Amino acid sequence: MIDAHQHFWDLGVRDQAWITGAMRPLRRNFGVADLRAAAPDVTATVLVQTVTVAEETPEFLALAAESDLVGAVVGWVDLTAPDVGDRLQSYVDGCGGSWLRGIRHQVQGERNPRWLCRRDVRRGLSAVSDNGLVYELLTLPHQIPAAVETASALPSTHFVLDHCSKPPVASGRLYPWAENIRALALNENVSCKLSGLVTEADWTQWTVSDLRPYFDVVLEAFGPERLMFGSDWPVCLLAAEHSEVVAAARSLTAELSPDEQHAIFTGNAARAYRIG
Repeated sequence: MIDAHQHFWDLGVRDQAWITGAMRPLRRNFGVADLRAAAPDVTATVLVQTVTVAEETPEFLALAAESDLVGAVVGWVDLTAPDVGDRLQSYVDGCGGSWLRGIRHQVQGERNPRWLCRRDVRRGLSAVSDNGLVYELLTLPHQIPAAVETASALPSTHFVLDHCSKPPVASGRLYPWAENIRALALNENVSCKLSGLVTEADWTQWTVSDLRPYFDVVLEAFGPERLMFGSDWPVCLLAAEHSEVVAAARSLTAELSPDEQHAIFTGNAARAYRIG
């Protein structure tokens, strides 16, 4: 199994200012040994950035070079920087640079719902693609239309949608999220992570049945050939242990063929992030 979405952080190296309020149970360090203990069946992971700090990316790349568990790193770069290409090259040239496979920015925190449509942002996205990297879309439902336009405008860029764009699972509402997801999936250069759903549900009372309508939408839209499993560990711990997230995903995909299940839990992530 490849876990296509997980995080590490060390509060002694850098604070995680977003860990406040109800998220305070996450205010401790999480590293490779912790993930091995939590997820013994995982053979490789995609380590994803947590903060918009340039220094985090080379730290993660160095960690990947030392660990046989981390199979790929998704880092951060300022997409709007005039020298974004040079900044990406500096990552590649540094320690562990060969493990850089993607870039992500917390678009969910941008006030402009059309931030992805800005000219300087799209120039940065093109630089990501030119360096052979995927771009991960961390968006909220109201930002999906801008993602649709951007994916259409940049057909050579491979986009991966994180957390199904955080649908309102706790409320049970599907629309307009579902319609926008279907529009995004019409762009064949977009894949989707089956991740983050448990923390969009009721943290204490969620069931697989609560997740199923949202899974059905992304399965219909992207097909098993463009879906990949991610745990979002340790953020998922707010609602579920790693094993419970895996069990929920296994239950949701139980009616698919063995080849389709293998694609979602291993093959698609291996291809997208060049693992193995």
